Amino acid sequence: MFLGGLILLVVGASILVRGASKLAISFGISPLVVGLTIVAFGTSAPEVAVSVGAVLDGKTDIAIGNVVGSNIFNVLFILGISALIAPLVVNIQLIRQEVPIMLGASLLLLALSLDGRLSFLDGGFLFALLVAYTVFLVVQSRRETQAANDEFAEAVQPAEAGAWDSHWAAQIGLITAGLVALVIGSDYLVQASVSFAKTMGVSDLVIGLTIVAAGTSMPEVATSIAAAIKGERDIAVGNVVGSNTFNILGCLGLSGLVSGDLGLAMAPSLLAFDIWVMLAVALACLPVFMTGREIARWEGGVFLAYYVAYVAYLILAAQQHDALQVFSSVMMGFVVPLTVVTLVVVVIRRPSAAGEST
Repeated sequence: MFLGGLILLVVGASILVRGASKLAISFGISPLVVGLTIVAFGTSAPEVAVSVGAVLDGKTDIAIGNVVGSNIFNVLFILGISALIAPLVVNIQLIRQEVPIMLGASLLLLALSLDGRLSFLDGGFLFALLVAYTVFLVVQSRRETQAANDEFAEAVQPAEAGAWDSHWAAQIGLITAGLVALVIGSDYLVQASVSFAKTMGVSDLVIGLTIVAAGTSMPEVATSIAAAIKGERDIAVGNVVGSNTFNILGCLGLSGLVSGDLGLAMAPSLLAFDIWVMLAVALACLPVFMTGREIARWEGGVFLAYYVAYVAYLILAAQQHDALQVFSSVMMGFVVPLTVVTLVVVVIRRPSAAGEST
């Protein structure tokens, strides 16, 4: 059921993006705007479907854990794997605009969650910010260079005349089929996840933070790794950063809206640990991205190692394992400080190296 739901989510998102993008272009919307909105949001459609579906099923821990876990997974695992394939180029706009917006969204989520609940009004506020952010991107896209427009035009092609999906009826059919697949897939995934949690003796929150988060991030995994292999390394990074922002504003925004008067209750363990990890991961992007505007292979290896450590901690904590205290002491007393010192040294040395090369 889990694998079937995952396949339906990935296929449904792909079909939805294809139909919606071709329909938008048929109505005269530029490929650049379509790429910045429909295609970008389409890769996060599985997270939206699962989180909203979980809220409707009364499984709010899965809904919230899915978003927080996906954001941690996107940076540490996806960027880690992609950087190991090839050092990732970081576009200057990401450093100046998109990463600060992602960081701001993470801080906002933390602030809204401090009372232990994400209310209906909180959800509405987050979703309103998503709408404003989208409008801002569309307005900003009108000032983009012809090269940027050409790049998106290659990725988002209109339906060829005579092709089966060139008619608006076929495009609407694709959108409908994609939405149906997302709804059914999310229901399967949530049901299977609850069964996983009961069988393994762990909470819905842990399953949401790990298995569900990784599963719903498969479109981002495929997109970023494919971009890294093709040499489109800025797309690999932009895909992750944009997805994280949408997960907070879009997924949790909609989840908060459908939760009604009850809102989304935040588990104490989430507020005490996981949401802070998500914030730390977002903060870590700033020094890594700014040092030379490239994510080196060793930095990708560090990201990946930290994700493995994070999942190991969740498993040990869920089982109340005897090794938990030793593991936590080693991570906090040695590994984390060593990483911080290494990043500080790199930040200091790279600018001087860049100055010598110029």
